[in-house]
Amino acid sequence: ARESRIIESLIKAAQNGKQVAVAVELKARFDEAANIALAGRMEEAGIHVTYGVVGLKTHCKVILVVRQDYNGLRRYVHIGTGNYHAETARIYTDLGLLTCDDGIGQDATELFNYLTTGYTPKRRYQKMLPAPKFLKKALLAAIAREVRLHSEKMPGLIRFKMNALEDADIVRALYEASRAGVKVDLVIRDTCRLRPGIPGVSDNIRVVSVVGRFLEHSRIYYFQNGGKELYLIGSADAMKRNLEARVEVVVPVGDRKLRAEIRTLFEVHLSDNRSAWDMQPDGSYLQRRPAEGEAARGSHETLIALAEKRLKKAGRLKKRKARGPGGRNLR
Repeated sequence: ARESRIIESLIKAAQNGKQVAVAVELKARFDEAANIALAGRMEEAGIHVTYGVVGLKTHCKVILVVRQDYNGLRRYVHIGTGNYHAETARIYTDLGLLTCDDGIGQDATELFNYLTTGYTPKRRYQKMLPAPKFLKKALLAAIAREVRLHSEKMPGLIRFKMNALEDADIVRALYEASRAGVKVDLVIRDTCRLRPGIPGVSDNIRVVSVVGRFLEHSRIYYFQNGGKELYLIGSADAMKRNLEARVEVVVPVGDRKLRAEIRTLFEVHLSDNRSAWDMQPDGSYLQRRPAEGEAARGSHETLIALAEKRLKKAGRLKKRKARGPGGRNLR
């Protein structure tokens, strides 16, 4: 976006003597001219600007900050599902992970070394799953593992949320999972190549599209994984172009509370009886309607209510901390 606080912060950091490097994708749909102008501003401020890797479109959304902390150097990383765009941030739903995890930090360093130099030695990633080299293989392996671990005692479960599902290999693997008895929940806003509910092929798959106040834009991959649940978020849709011709990043979410929030997100979307549309076996969609006497529950209204509840709770905690022990006001 032309009016971006992130750009201003990067320029200010460079002017204050910090080393700043930015990888900008010029072939960003609808933002080509704006990105060229912003790249020029950053270069004038002394920022090292690169324009991606030859032959690949850079689509990942990553920030890496290396700083001298009280106990030595520490890497802080933000991984997003959406662009760092002030305008779309108001109307898109996205997720972001801010972490100082050592493994993800080292992986982010590897990624930026690649993006800023184009040099491709045998790069090693501990937790991050970048495309086009690793992500698709990892997703196919996770689907196959879910089939292998599926049993009557612990039925398998796969849940994806994304903008589009188009990659033929991923679709084929999900069909195979369904035939093996694994339950597959897909929250796909836009294009979906897979057809649910086909007898003997996709009986265990449901596809839901949520269309409401905001544009659903987050990408989530969930595997029950025999009880060792795997939650992944990142920039990649399950499309051939994203998995094979773009630089994408997906990372695991390990924190228990954050996993619970992602689980809640799925439950809200899957139980939506107002703004959700169910794909039929022929590819058409039917909008859900509340049953007689049932209250309408749209996903976005529910999520707004949950956010307001968290805000009130945070406000109460802030007041409690300000007063300190014994109810004394510490301000």
